[in-house]
Amino acid sequence: MPDRPHILIVGGGYVGMYTALRLQRKLRRSARITVVDPQNYMTYQPFLPETAAGSLEPRHVVVPLRKVLKHCRVVTGMVTSIDHAHRTATVLPVEGPEEHLTYDQIVVAPGSVVRTLPIPGLAECGIGFKTVGEAIYLRNHVLSRLDYAASVTDEAHRRRALTFVFIGGGYAGIEAFAELEDMARYATRYYDSITPDDMRWVLIEATGRVLPEVSVPLSEYTVQRLLERKMDVRLNTRVESLTGGHVRLSDGEEFDADTIVWTAGVKANPMLGRTDLPLDDKGRLICKATLQVDGVEDAWSAGDCAAVPDLTQPGRTTGPSAQHAVRQTKTLAANIVATVRRGTLSEYRHKYAGSVASLGLYRGVAEIYGVKLRGLPAWFMHRTYHLSRVPTLNRKVRVLADWTLAIFFPREVVSLGQLQQPRREFELAALPNPGRAPLPGVARETG
Repeated sequence: MPDRPHILIVGGGYVGMYTALRLQRKLRRSARITVVDPQNYMTYQPFLPETAAGSLEPRHVVVPLRKVLKHCRVVTGMVTSIDHAHRTATVLPVEGPEEHLTYDQIVVAPGSVVRTLPIPGLAECGIGFKTVGEAIYLRNHVLSRLDYAASVTDEAHRRRALTFVFIGGGYAGIEAFAELEDMARYATRYYDSITPDDMRWVLIEATGRVLPEVSVPLSEYTVQRLLERKMDVRLNTRVESLTGGHVRLSDGEEFDADTIVWTAGVKANPMLGRTDLPLDDKGRLICKATLQVDGVEDAWSAGDCAAVPDLTQPGRTTGPSAQHAVRQTKTLAANIVATVRRGTLSEYRHKYAGSVASLGLYRGVAEIYGVKLRGLPAWFMHRTYHLSRVPTLNRKVRVLADWTLAIFFPREVVSLGQLQQPRREFELAALPNPGRAPLPGVARETG
């Protein structure tokens, strides 16, 4: 191995950023570290529901990579393929031609992508919930539907605008569903013609329960609390069609909706199929408990895209959760340092800490080391846990400040739909005859 080996980290998410942080502390003078990601920031995804609901400022849930990785080279681009036999990765920058980066050690952590199904109309009508941009868009969209419903006279259009459908009952789906309904319910106080009962919030889950990560009693408690808020929870139900916003369910019901949010799971990044590294039947990298890619030297992985054996449950692999990703980076970084310094490798073994989920302001469920919490204590535990996990002191202070200000001041419930189309007004003003120009979509502008 060279005197200053080059360590390439593919992905700037949980695994990529945390690994790079630890490596730059330990190997600042003895290795070169490069991080490649399509975004120049890392998103703390557990805070996306609160971002969409307006409880947190979007800038406070992202961490600029160049700001925290001061001793690493950060490349804003996408790794399109990896030829590990020749220690080469192909990178496509945001602009310009692709380039080839050679390396001595590689950490492959591009994360996951949304797992979709071939449902008619999903691609045209669905909204994802995996990025901060999607969270901002969804917030603006939900509020714009309230604005539209308050001004339209056609009852069918009004009913469609006030129908909100979420598909998928995992953590992302439940938290987004509950937080946005909480925000919209609060917003109706500013509309004379809309009450909470006018809105219809529908959660569709193909299995028999929500939140599979928690115990059955807490899962049932979650459904009960949502039903008490007059939210429609459909278990053991599949979506058969979404064409034109017309929702057709497997139980025979059909209705129209302007808002369809897809939160039905994730899958490993398909880029892994363009490597010469071993994959399992789910498209994940096959790894050892040391987080080395199995049967391959100088390649490592962790997080959503890695099939890591769970030493506490033989025969199973660790789940795709932030809890595992953050903890795995400690072992991963330590083992890379040990490899560079010719030390001894250690195995990743975790102790299940539990799960927490928010169900809107002052409501939640939590299961911590076997202790089950509900309501306000669970909500407080949810915030405490994630505040402790969000990276950097800077972001911790900003998030805490947002929460503190929210105690003394009411929510801001305004749609900034123009953020998605910032040039609309200028384009209309620049038309040869703006006085006669049509204004298509202005009344229903959602971005």
